[in-house]
Amino acid sequence: MTQTTAPHTGFQQPLRRPPRVHRAWFVAAVTFVTIIGAAAFASLPGLLIEPLHSEFDWSRGTIGFAVSVNLALYGLTAPFAAALMDRYGIRRVVAVALSVIAAGSVLTVWMTAPWQLVLYWGVLVGLGSGSMALAFAATVTNRWFVKRRGLVTGVLTAAGASGQLVFLPLLSWLVDNHGWRPAAITVALSALAVVPFVWLLLRDHPADVGLAAYGAEGFAPKPDPVPGAARRALTVLFRAARTGPFWLLAGTFAICGASTNGLVKTHFIPAAHDEHMPITAAASLLAVIGVFDVVGTIASGWFTDRFEARRLLAVYYALRGVSLLFLPVLLAPSVQPPMIFFIVFYGLDWVATVPPTIALCREHYGDDSAIVFGWVLASHQIGAAAVAFAGGVARDVFGSYDVVWYASGALCAAAALMALVIRRKPVPKLAPVAA
Repeated sequence: MTQTTAPHTGFQQPLRRPPRVHRAWFVAAVTFVTIIGAAAFASLPGLLIEPLHSEFDWSRGTIGFAVSVNLALYGLTAPFAAALMDRYGIRRVVAVALSVIAAGSVLTVWMTAPWQLVLYWGVLVGLGSGSMALAFAATVTNRWFVKRRGLVTGVLTAAGASGQLVFLPLLSWLVDNHGWRPAAITVALSALAVVPFVWLLLRDHPADVGLAAYGAEGFAPKPDPVPGAARRALTVLFRAARTGPFWLLAGTFAICGASTNGLVKTHFIPAAHDEHMPITAAASLLAVIGVFDVVGTIASGWFTDRFEARRLLAVYYALRGVSLLFLPVLLAPSVQPPMIFFIVFYGLDWVATVPPTIALCREHYGDDSAIVFGWVLASHQIGAAAVAFAGGVARDVFGSYDVVWYASGALCAAAALMALVIRRKPVPKLAPVAA
């Protein structure tokens, strides 16, 4: 066993011999389970629209506004959460976030007015879920892995889809048979159940257990806590905002959010219900999207380790746009084979955009990439929030969601072109070695 000095403590930190299975894989596994447990909250908004409309006579636009606040705060919180993880550690931030999600979910049980839905589900759950956003996965990946980053990013991204797969059928059954309140309580309990795993098993940095990161050439001591989390998040934003790739990544990811969380996750179930499809059947289709999302996202991580990220993004957005243009003619009272084909196709593409987007952030912004990705994720959620609200208003005004499906398909085509414009960061040339 060798010794190395941790400069921020002045004490000798033992460097352990790497175990047969590196500890990084156990940290990734705990992160995966944590994201699955927190994913219950993401399964509920689409299931709430019809029950809340029926019970309280709130318009779909009003309910969509609460969902849009949730989605916007989810994104806007992410870069600050990444900076807070640098300051206070991953475990503390994630444990508090899960507790806030649970509190917001429980409080909705007693709400009687729209502002309470906005406060409890929009603000509290939005803030908590934003701290559990993909910036969490990016932070864990950046700290614990040097090799296999694309693959691990894909697996952790797929965890959200796995959570949807686990919870969506259960929550839809609860809503259909017992009302929406038991479903909200289930979300709260699932978030709280994960807290002990986070606190006992998750570690902030490989140096905490005397190891180098997976695939690293040497041991790196744990850096000092970074003070001024909010200031750092804003400083990184202002620095990144002076570069072209940031705006292209933010723009494409805003369209990604608009066409997934804002549109399909929020409005697919009520749109299918408009065509007299049972809510449980529509929810099951979203769960199937979750199955193929896992496959597609892990495959995308594997592709990202091997192919140019911006070209992958262009292909993903183009295929998504084409699929959305066909959706209005596929909705029917029963599930037909063309709809199953759409669900499989769309599921493979759902968040396949995440691994190449994180890879491009890492390529252009280095050590600040997790915070930069947090801001890019904020644009994703702002896009999702805009369409979550606009979709509800469009349904109230036009009596159908068709115009939103077609507009989202066109936006995806624009995102494909934007992805191709992102320039590659030049590789610095090494100075010649003197003879």
